[in-house]
Amino acid sequence: MIKRSLLIFMVMGFFMASSSINAQKAKHTFKFSATEFLLDDEPFQIISGEMHPARIEKDCWRQRIQMAKAMGCNTISASVFWNYHESEEGLFDFSTENRNIDEFIKTVQDEDMWLILRPGPYVCAEWELGGIPPYLLRIPDIKLRCMDPRYMAAAERYIVRLAEEIRPWLVTKGGPILMIQIENEYGSFGNDRNYMINLKEVWAANGIDVPTFTGDGTTTSMLEAGTLPGSAVGLDSGGSPDDFELAAKINPGVPIFSSETYPGWLTHWGEKWARPDTAELLKEVKFLMDNKKSFNLYVIHGGTNFGFTAGANSGSKEYEPDVTSYDYDAPINEQGWVTPKYLALRNLIGSYLPKGVRKLPKIPDPVPAIEIPLFFPERFTSIWDNLPLPVESETTKTFEDLGQDYGLMLYKTELTGHKAGKLIVSDIHDYATIFLNGEYTGFLDRREGINTLELPDSNIPNPVLEILVEGMGRINFGRNLIDRKGITGSVTINGTTIMNWKLYKLPMDKKFIYNLRSSGRVVNKQGVFFRGLFSLAYTGDTYFDLSNYTKGIVWVNGHNLGRYWEIGPQKRLFCPSSFIKPGLNEILILDLRVTDARPVRGMTSMEGN
Repeated sequence: MIKRSLLIFMVMGFFMASSSINAQKAKHTFKFSATEFLLDDEPFQIISGEMHPARIEKDCWRQRIQMAKAMGCNTISASVFWNYHESEEGLFDFSTENRNIDEFIKTVQDEDMWLILRPGPYVCAEWELGGIPPYLLRIPDIKLRCMDPRYMAAAERYIVRLAEEIRPWLVTKGGPILMIQIENEYGSFGNDRNYMINLKEVWAANGIDVPTFTGDGTTTSMLEAGTLPGSAVGLDSGGSPDDFELAAKINPGVPIFSSETYPGWLTHWGEKWARPDTAELLKEVKFLMDNKKSFNLYVIHGGTNFGFTAGANSGSKEYEPDVTSYDYDAPINEQGWVTPKYLALRNLIGSYLPKGVRKLPKIPDPVPAIEIPLFFPERFTSIWDNLPLPVESETTKTFEDLGQDYGLMLYKTELTGHKAGKLIVSDIHDYATIFLNGEYTGFLDRREGINTLELPDSNIPNPVLEILVEGMGRINFGRNLIDRKGITGSVTINGTTIMNWKLYKLPMDKKFIYNLRSSGRVVNKQGVFFRGLFSLAYTGDTYFDLSNYTKGIVWVNGHNLGRYWEIGPQKRLFCPSSFIKPGLNEILILDLRVTDARPVRGMTSMEGN
């Protein structure tokens, strides 16, 4: 009898809970008036903080979202990177590691926050190729971000698949997603209105029935090319009445908001860390709060460009690769800690809370950080001991020509005719070390426009020329998006084209790293892997200090932490606690210049870079 009553009680409880959930799902609406966002038919000021799940370890998602909420945000904005979920044509991953978009959205809702989704297909975001999959660059004459049927077929396939993931989470279904962005800053790239309209129609055809918005710079040309009738206008950034008036004139009848208000900025290799003026930021946010303008802080927390995900720009220099850290001088720093900027924004936003409303939530505790004492990796193996079978070709080929997306490629040939003199590689994408008869001769660097080297006379009948090319981040903004890797042109010596190459693919992916083997030889030739073991009693976040090394890539327990480079400003790579474990751990370092083992240690912060 007791068991039966308990069962009836449990069943009744289930249906009551279900009814409650269904009632909650039916409760909210989000739409536009001619000038405002309306949540449940009431004016709603979006105070959003942007973060990218792909740049944050899954275990830290909730803490970062709670940090945004405690700073005064009511909304999270999140970009979805197409190439992070479809690395090969038709092969999608929305479940492994931090690719589980469904779980990220659920976490946002669990924390009583709203969500703006920025799904692309192009997002920029200082991410490799702006989120577009590099497999598309295997098509020789592909055009991106337009109605090229090959690009559009791939983009539609992605939209159809992503729509399956996000449809249950739309505000119209009781979820937290208020609206989605159509492309990103298209007015800075092109003016194909048919392309933008087509994207909007594809989303609608796949059941995405929430409002949409665009985001563009605050110039007439950008807004005319990038906005869409019926879509809210995002301004990157909107910091003055003139910005909002211009947008209203060009695309009237929809709300206008600052879709990217910048608390920080990006940093390229070889630059000083970007540290924008906090006083100017507070002035802009005060204007937005005083005038009840909605805004999105890009970014409230940046995270990390793990692996090969960091992008590049083409601006004052032809090629400007981004550092691995995406700290961005954001209010919440790379490891999820409070900064003075965070506290200043929290105080400012908190001062606008209505009378009688409780204070902002308590700031959550950060993930603990640990130091790892100095330890000494040893030489493990080299690129030269792990060369695959070559592809033979009369001419040089790009990575994409051989179906490779990331990593390195070795170009090898025997010289006849011209054997010394002026070597020109046109064009090198992006960094190369040159060897003549196994001896290091010099380097080429696209970032500095260095594509020429003087080859010495080796007095050998058929000297061997080897060019080891590292592909760095693909350009993610502007007109130079078609950014293939490797040798994208030709190789000449004294003006004569060098032919008959052997090409070795070195993708540096998980399979390649897992299969690394040591021959036992000691080869004093640049391109060495160093392996070190370190033991931990407990875990925490740490920064591995690579200041004793020159240029390369680091893996910890198989996780690719990203690139380091002696030119700085970054000399320490962030390693989240989830990448390490109590007991024995392994670090693997590929350095392109160093041949002798050097010590490494773990630090509690980025400070000191």
